[in-house]
Amino acid sequence: MDNVKKLINDNQLALSTLVVFTRAEHVIHKKELETVKKSGLTPAQFGVLEALYNKGDLRICELIEKILTTSGNITVVIKNLEKDELVKRNPDPQDKRSCIISLTEKGKQVIESILPDHIENIRNIFDTLTDEEKMTLKTILKKFKNI
Repeated sequence: MDNVKKLINDNQLALSTLVVFTRAEHVIHKKELETVKKSGLTPAQFGVLEALYNKGDLRICELIEKILTTSGNITVVIKNLEKDELVKRNPDPQDKRSCIISLTEKGKQVIESILPDHIENIRNIFDTLTDEEKMTLKTILKKFKNI
């Protein structure tokens, strides 16, 4: 018991930093999703459309990496987007077991109708910080990439 209390006491700064970081992340993420929810898309559907819009055609494995989701979930997301005619699957000429996901014209129109409000929302979220603070925050957060 005393060992645990000492451990907590000795690591108070790291523990409180985690709490502050987690609370900030939750607030930012909740606020960021407001525009996504208004669109009627799920966060994963929005992520797929946004990735395809910004990166072009992608394989499913590349989409998983870009939008940080699971392979089980992405299949359902793509299936639903296909059903709504927002994306289409094309055979991958380099790998017959794989397919390439593309935006349809309708999908492009949908994401282009959402992005202006979404980008404005993100700008408003980060207007809390000065440009210098944004750069400092990015620099600090990048340090966690390889731990």
